[in-house]
Amino acid sequence: MVSFIVRMRFAPEDHPQVREILRELATASRQEPGCVSYVPHFLESDADTVLIYEQYRDQAAAQAHRETEHFKRHAVGGLYQLMRERSIENLTDVL
Repeated sequence: MVSFIVRMRFAPEDHPQVREILRELATASRQEPGCVSYVPHFLESDADTVLIYEQYRDQAAAQAHRETEHFKRHAVGGLYQLMRERSIENLTDVL
């Protein structure tokens, strides 16, 4: 299992557009055969920050996600164009 968290910061005025992009990206990503979980959040304590929790069956499935048309359109062509900061936290299972 491959799990990670993506954090992105956006300008407050981009919030409605970011929300719509995330809805479309999450809907499409959840349909990928190797996707276990794809859950985007706005932080309650900081509405300008988005946290996306992602899990994939394996590294190949995570890579396949990054090569999909919906990722290129909504993430690279949408979110990445609007974001001010981005970080990724890779996770390791406890069990």
